[in-house]
Amino acid sequence: MKEVIAVTGPMASGKNYICSQMEKEGWVSVDADILVHQAIELVKDKILQKFIPFAQRQNIKLTKEDGSIDRKALGRLLFSFPELLAIQESMVYPIIIQQILQFINEHEKAIINATVLYKTPQLLAYCDKIIYVKASFFKRLARALRRDKLPLFQILKRFNAQKNLLKEYQKVFPKEKIEIVKN
Repeated sequence: MKEVIAVTGPMASGKNYICSQMEKEGWVSVDADILVHQAIELVKDKILQKFIPFAQRQNIKLTKEDGSIDRKALGRLLFSFPELLAIQESMVYPIIIQQILQFINEHEKAIINATVLYKTPQLLAYCDKIIYVKASFFKRLARALRRDKLPLFQILKRFNAQKNLLKEYQKVFPKEKIEIVKN
């Protein structure tokens, strides 16, 4: 019998650590962030066509020297304009959904490691349980500064965008199937 668990929580809360511990018990995880990065490159031309005018107005260059998407620059743009984030999601989510469904089909004990899985109800429907990972603001901030090398204001924008994350999951998933883990 297949088992599917979502491991979620805000940025730098420790989702990867929780997944690594579960993998020691025979689970296999897929990191939705990595899939997003891959999907962005697959729809790069659409993203650039749609977002370059906005980026130019903000003096943001969306591509690196090698022509690939500069994800940090794209993130700066998307977290400044939530309507653009929704447009990008409409481009990449269909790809990610397909990849994760294939992953689920290939594994008996699958973990979906994703911050905003609530935005894809078709994937949430496969989940038997959600593990919501929490950590203190300061612990998350220290981790994000060390790991992501982003300016403080960008990290704080992302934290702010995720401040009601648990409530979003509680709206769309049975509360008794959400386990909160402090990390």
